[in-house]
Amino acid sequence: MPDLTLTFLGTGTSVGIPMIGCDCETCRSLDPRDNRLRSSLWLRTPEQSWVVDTGPDFRTQVLRAGIRRVDAALFTHPHMDHLTGFDDLRRFTIEPDQFMPIYGMPSCLAMLERMFTFAFNGENRYRGYLKPFPKPIHGPFHLGETLVTPLPVQHGKVETIGYLFSRRDIKLCAYIPDAKVIPPETLEALEGVDTLILDALRHTEHPTHMNFVEALAVQERLKPRRTYLTHLQCEIMHSRAEPLLPAGVKIAYDGLELNWDV
Repeated sequence: MPDLTLTFLGTGTSVGIPMIGCDCETCRSLDPRDNRLRSSLWLRTPEQSWVVDTGPDFRTQVLRAGIRRVDAALFTHPHMDHLTGFDDLRRFTIEPDQFMPIYGMPSCLAMLERMFTFAFNGENRYRGYLKPFPKPIHGPFHLGETLVTPLPVQHGKVETIGYLFSRRDIKLCAYIPDAKVIPPETLEALEGVDTLILDALRHTEHPTHMNFVEALAVQERLKPRRTYLTHLQCEIMHSRAEPLLPAGVKIAYDGLELNWDV
């Protein structure tokens, strides 16, 4: 088994693609790479398996990817397209004494507790119910032998982070699905990362997300070995957009799997 395996469960923006009521060429595309569920990741190592974000498509994503084990769930920020599949984690806390570690910034965990009071209030500890164990993030932490470093970014009015995953002091992968600005301290933490996964919503300007020009400026600044663009709107058609990208930059798609051996 590789030291780290990553699967893109979803690579779409908040409305997904095809988008309701949209008849654009991308939404009508027969290319499966243009069919994008809400952005989410599944990562596993020889020791552990975890997901990043549980949007409204989470159940479909888990079934499609064949996920049978989740040891932890990480959250980037409290927007609905990253939270609302939370209760589907119940299938991974079946036994009464099974708890799911839930990692997020305190503000994000507070939103989850408000939305899913029944899971957090301690009154429903039955077989088959979701039993979360909140783990507020105050700095780097470990999942097995993987060091997880939170990456603060600016994304609208909510506190938002990405994640850097390292093993044996090697920065394997960074995931930043929602960001408009990446602060200097986060850029510094990203220096030397092997693979960068970055928000690149569309070609045109957006107030809370990076567009292609902004994302590629970050890629040029960091020069990782490879970069994948994600959280994509239907303005982006895979077959047309990817050939125009610089060497080492690709467009992520649902089901794409990446591996690292260190």
